Amino acid sequence: MTLPIKPPHLGEPYLLTPGPLTTSLATKEAMLRDWGSWDDDFRGMTRDLRDRLLAMLGTGKDDFDCVPMQGSGTFAVEAMLASFIPRDGKVLVLANGAYGKRTVQTLEYLDRAHVVLDKGDYLPPRGEEVAQILADDPAITHVVAIHCETSSGILNPVEEISEATYAAGRKLLIDSMSAFGAIELKPSEIRYEALVSSANKCIEGVPGFGFIIARKDELEAAKGRSHSLSLDVHAQWAHMNKTGQWRFTPPTHVVAAFLVALKAHEEEGGVEGRGARYTRNRDVMVEGMRKLGFETLLKDRWLSPIIVTFFCPDDANFVFDQFYGLMKDKGFIIYPGKLTVVDSFRVGCIGQMDEHVMRKVVEAAAASLKEMGVTDATPPAIALEERAKLAA
Repeated sequence: MTLPIKPPHLGEPYLLTPGPLTTSLATKEAMLRDWGSWDDDFRGMTRDLRDRLLAMLGTGKDDFDCVPMQGSGTFAVEAMLASFIPRDGKVLVLANGAYGKRTVQTLEYLDRAHVVLDKGDYLPPRGEEVAQILADDPAITHVVAIHCETSSGILNPVEEISEATYAAGRKLLIDSMSAFGAIELKPSEIRYEALVSSANKCIEGVPGFGFIIARKDELEAAKGRSHSLSLDVHAQWAHMNKTGQWRFTPPTHVVAAFLVALKAHEEEGGVEGRGARYTRNRDVMVEGMRKLGFETLLKDRWLSPIIVTFFCPDDANFVFDQFYGLMKDKGFIIYPGKLTVVDSFRVGCIGQMDEHVMRKVVEAAAASLKEMGVTDATPPAIALEERAKLAA
C-alpha cells in the first residue's frame, strides 16, 4: 500500500494482538444499519460471504463449501472437531502451545479418543514425527494441526504435516484461526479435509462468528455426528443450502462488517497482498526491537507474520505490567506472554496497521524502557538456552 493506513477514528489504542484487532472505519460503519436475518437481502449477504471465502482457496475450491458458525473461534473449532471426527475415531493432536492444548481439552469434552505430540512451548511438530506416530498407531484416523500457534507466534510446517498424514492414509484438520487470509492454504498444494478460522483475524472483521471450510464429502459424512444442536456443522450447512438462512439468530451486523472487510481484503491483493503487509509489519518491528536489545523467542525461520514473542529483559527495573501500561498510554495495547519457562510478551502484526505504525511501536517501546530506567533489554541466560533448543 502506498499511503499510510489511517489511525483509529476515535483515537483508541492500536490492538497489537492476534484478534480482536484494529479495524477500519468503513468496517465499523457497516454495523450502523439493521438487517433482518430472514430477509432476502441478508440471505444474499450470507451467500456472498461464503462465496468470497471459498474463492480464497483457488484451484480445488469446488470440492469445498463454507459454513459460517455463530460464536467465537473456539465455538467453530469445537464444531469442526465434533462434526468431522467420528465418535469411534482417534485423533493425533499436534500441540506446541495453548491452542493445541485447547484442542485436547475439547476432545476430552467430546469423548473422542486422542493422543498428543506435545512439543512444549514453541518447538514445531515435524513431518517425520507425525509419520512415525501414525505408523506406530493404526487406530489414529485424524491429525489436528494448529497453523499459527499464537502462544509463541510460530508458523507450523503444515505442508510436511499434510504430506505425512496422507502418506499414511489419514485425514488432516487445520486450525487456521489466526493465519487464514494472510497465509496461503491452497488445497491444490496442501491437502486437508477442513480448516477453521474466524471473522476477527486476518480478514480484519469484528468478533461474532467463525467459519468452517470443508470438503463437501466430509460435510455429507458429518450428518448425525455432532454432540451439539447449535454446533452441528452438517445441520448448519444443510439448512443454509436449503433456505439461505442461518439456523439460529445470526450476528447480522458482524456479517455486514465482514463483507466490507472481505472487499478490502480483495482490493489489497487477497491473501498474497494481506500477507505481504503483515510480513513487512513484522520485519520492521522485529528489526527495531532487536536494535533496542530485545530478543525474539523464535529464530527467523519460524517467525510468523501474525504475532511475535519477545523475551522480557533481565534488567531488575523491567516490570511487564508497568511496560504494558506505558505502551498503552502511548497508543499501543500489547499482549502478555504464555510461555511456561521464561517471562515474555507478544506484539501482533495484524489488523489495520502498516510499517509506519510499527516504527511508532518501536519508538514507544524505547521511550517506555527509558521511563522505567531499563538500560539493557537483554533477556536472562535461561531464555537464550531455551531458544537454542530450536537448533537441536
